[in-house]
Amino acid sequence: MDSVNELLDANGHEVWWVKPDTSVFDALKLMAQKNIGALLVGKANKLMGILSERDCARKVLLKGKSPKDTPVEEIMTRTVFYVRPEQSIEQCMGLMAKEHIRHLPVIEGKKVVGIISIDDVIKALVAEQEYRIKQLESYIERVTLEEAQRGQDATQEVLKKVLSQSNLGKSARLHNRWQSKARV
Repeated sequence: MDSVNELLDANGHEVWWVKPDTSVFDALKLMAQKNIGALLVGKANKLMGILSERDCARKVLLKGKSPKDTPVEEIMTRTVFYVRPEQSIEQCMGLMAKEHIRHLPVIEGKKVVGIISIDDVIKALVAEQEYRIKQLESYIERVTLEEAQRGQDATQEVLKKVLSQSNLGKSARLHNRWQSKARV
């Protein structure tokens, strides 16, 4: 899996949104129900921000605010980093690491077509590495077997030459002739 589009095709294009006036409490309930770590914030599919569980913990709970009385727009992250479907998984990982973020909306044209998490990216990278390792192991095994076969063939040829040129070889040939005459 190389591109964001392939990742979305494998994991799904589903995106969960909340409106800016939604309470943090209701947003957290939705995240828990869907087992996700972030929601996009917007009106009429216009992206205005992103809300993560981290935002809720740091900007509401740790500051003693009430999640039921705090609207999402008050704590959402307004600067939203995003990727395009054709971008590579490695580019996503680089952006996430550089900006210290865990979720990236995927935008095609002006439309949000999905969202990926750092967990999705890591799993894809690990799967790709495992695939490459298996391919390399298979190649090494095939080459090793071919080399072993060539080595075995070469060893047999050397033994034949040595035996044909030595007294032991002559003795073995005489012994073989004697055995064949003795059977007759």
